[in-house]
Amino acid sequence: MIRLGKLTDYGLVLMTHMAQNHDRLLHTARDLAVESRLPLPTVSKLLQELLQGGLLVSHRGIKGGYSLARKSREISVAEIIAVLEGPIALTECSTDISGLCDLEPCCPIKDNQRIISQAVSGALEKVMLSDLSQPLHLTTIRNGRGNLVPTIGFVSGRMQ
Repeated sequence: MIRLGKLTDYGLVLMTHMAQNHDRLLHTARDLAVESRLPLPTVSKLLQELLQGGLLVSHRGIKGGYSLARKSREISVAEIIAVLEGPIALTECSTDISGLCDLEPCCPIKDNQRIISQAVSGALEKVMLSDLSQPLHLTTIRNGRGNLVPTIGFVSGRMQ
C-alpha cells in the first residue's frame, strides 16, 4: 500500500487552510492549530518544515505569522509532499539515488518502476494547492488508442 504519513496529511490540511483563507495575509501557529484542530506542537513542526522547504514565508514581530511563499495555484501537491516526505518514489530504485537496493543491478522491473513512479509524480504535480479547496472527482477520457484513462476533474471546471 502506498500511503502518505500522517504529518504529510496534516501538512496538506494546513496548507489548504492557508490557501482558503488567503484574505488573511498572516497565519499564526496558534490560530492554525485552533482552526485545524491539530495540536500546536504538530502545527509548529509542520510550519517549520514547510518554511525550510520554501513553501511558506515567516514574518516576525508581534503581528507576525506565516504566509504562502507563492499563490496557491502555483504550489503543487507534489511539492508539498516532497518537502514533508522527501522525493516522490514508489520504490527505492525509483529515485535518482542508486545503490539503495541490493537487487538494483539485476532487477527486471527497475525501469518500469521508474516509469510508474514518474506517472504518479506527474499526476501529483498537476494538482495544485488551490485545487484542494474544491471538490475533485475522477473522470475518464479516451486516449489515442481508445483506452479509458483516468484523469482528475474539478467541479469548478478546471481540468487536469
